[in-house]
Amino acid sequence: MRNKFLKTVFFSTFLAFTVLGCKEEGKEKIVYSPEEIASASTEMNAWFQKQWDTEIALSPMFQTYLGDKTDYDKWDDLSKKTEEKKLERTKVRLSYLKDSVNHDALDEATKLSYKLAVQQMEDDIADYQYRLYNYPVNQMRGMHSQVPSFLINMHQITDKSDAEAYISRLNGVNGMFDQVIVNLKEREAAGIMPPKFVFPHAIESSGNILKGMPFENSGNKSALLEDFTSKLAKLDISKEEKETLISNAEKAMLTSMLPAYNKLTSFLKEQSKRATSDHGAWKFPNGEAYYNNALARTTTTDMTSDDIHKLGLVEVKRIHTEMNAIKEKVGFKGTLQEFFAFMKEDKQFYYPDTEEGRQEYMQTATMLIDSMKGRLDELFLRKPKADMIVKAVESFREKSAGKAFYQAPALDGSRPGTYYANMYDIMAMPKYQMEALAYHEGIPGHHMERAMSQELTDIPMFRKMGGYTAYTEGWGLYTEYLPKEMGMYSDPYSDFGRLAMELWRACRLVVDTGIHTKKWDREKGIKYYVDNTPNAKSDAVKMVERHIVMPSQATAYKVGMNKILEVREAAKIKLGEKFDIREFHGVVLNNGAVPLNVLEDMVDEWVTLKQTDRDEISDK
Repeated sequence: MRNKFLKTVFFSTFLAFTVLGCKEEGKEKIVYSPEEIASASTEMNAWFQKQWDTEIALSPMFQTYLGDKTDYDKWDDLSKKTEEKKLERTKVRLSYLKDSVNHDALDEATKLSYKLAVQQMEDDIADYQYRLYNYPVNQMRGMHSQVPSFLINMHQITDKSDAEAYISRLNGVNGMFDQVIVNLKEREAAGIMPPKFVFPHAIESSGNILKGMPFENSGNKSALLEDFTSKLAKLDISKEEKETLISNAEKAMLTSMLPAYNKLTSFLKEQSKRATSDHGAWKFPNGEAYYNNALARTTTTDMTSDDIHKLGLVEVKRIHTEMNAIKEKVGFKGTLQEFFAFMKEDKQFYYPDTEEGRQEYMQTATMLIDSMKGRLDELFLRKPKADMIVKAVESFREKSAGKAFYQAPALDGSRPGTYYANMYDIMAMPKYQMEALAYHEGIPGHHMERAMSQELTDIPMFRKMGGYTAYTEGWGLYTEYLPKEMGMYSDPYSDFGRLAMELWRACRLVVDTGIHTKKWDREKGIKYYVDNTPNAKSDAVKMVERHIVMPSQATAYKVGMNKILEVREAAKIKLGEKFDIREFHGVVLNNGAVPLNVLEDMVDEWVTLKQTDRDEISDK
């Protein structure tokens, strides 16, 4: 959910700004006093905050995500007019930054904010031509699954007014789904429609929301009614008030949610008859240009599709070599593919397919996180204040959701960071991958990167809450490898699991580009994963279907990891004994998410400071 909103949450109204010391051509560069720099930077950051506040005011859902209850009873406006207005605001802001702000008068931190703001706005304006190049309803995400997930995980009920706001949101679902259907029709008219396989998933997921009371006359409550009543039970209000609220919630579900989901499902069934089995972005109007642009935005590099495809093939070969070494170490007789089959099929590597087995998995995952918490001082000078928990993916979305993902904590501390593990298919969650998965999604992975970014005090909100996929997911994959250097993965099978996770990301480079530029179909992509990895076939199916509906996104992980390792190794070579892994991680994390080229520049600056024996960069 976070990524959807972060594209929306950026700058708005024009704000007067005093330009300090503009340079005229041919004149000597002006030197600004510390007071002038401080003043200019303070005004610039105030401007950033004002633009942030303006955009937040237009997104009730992101307000809730941040722990703000200002528009707690509303949904976002998903109309085309809203997108057009956002584009105009962005153009005004970019013009202001370029024409009215003296970049030279800013301090270094604010210069970086300025640079990132200009780049983001330029990208948003350039990318508007591709605003329809997505599938608002698919097997991974969409309002059909986001509505219940949002209400259950984001909408807290701490008093009666919160419960009434929950009911108002239930009543607003019908109108919002009308907008969703309009958006789907607009995309179809532009030649953007999901392939056939997407529709059964989305239709089934929508149907799951309507199971149980009050949608069905059964003894079980629906997921939403169970959520509402359990939250309501904790309030200190009268029994009569609770009964009235529950009655109103049930009425809203029947008069708003039920027709909304029925309309959406009816439209999807009708649209599916017109869908094809063409899977890649190449099928879109100007599909090649769109995909190249998507790769540039995702990786924050100038790598071409062919570059990424070739990198994937090289990395797959390297990792296979390392896996063969482990195969020999454990004394397995047979080929690597036979070893893969052994790892897929042998019951010793899996928890029982029972409720008890799933609980044991969750308990072990929590233990892994807790153990790593105790070793963070070896890696970081600063740790996040926010806690994190491990949670199973909810039943209503577990079948179509990914195997694991992370949700950031609320800014106000009302919600911890959460590592979600998908218990739907226990055979897709082998024991030997548990460590790497927990480190990536939890600690020292996304929780360190995301929570620490949100807790920074000297950067604007758009940077605290911003994201560059190559940075965030590159960090996640890097932190799967990092524990190996600490002596973790002592069991060779766990180390194999780590390599299997890295191999999975290397294969993504091959398959994503294969589908979107080389016209691979779904089945060829699945076969590549099955032939080259030890993962369950269900993993391969989900991953390929994810490639198809989210072009380029999965290329970020390996590209980002490689860049972090590249700049770290260069720093180690240059600094020798002066290299401190804790300081390096501070350089990577202490400015929030940045493009990979900016990350490289920051590490280079740190190395230069260390080499010249100037004050070391302290942790913020």
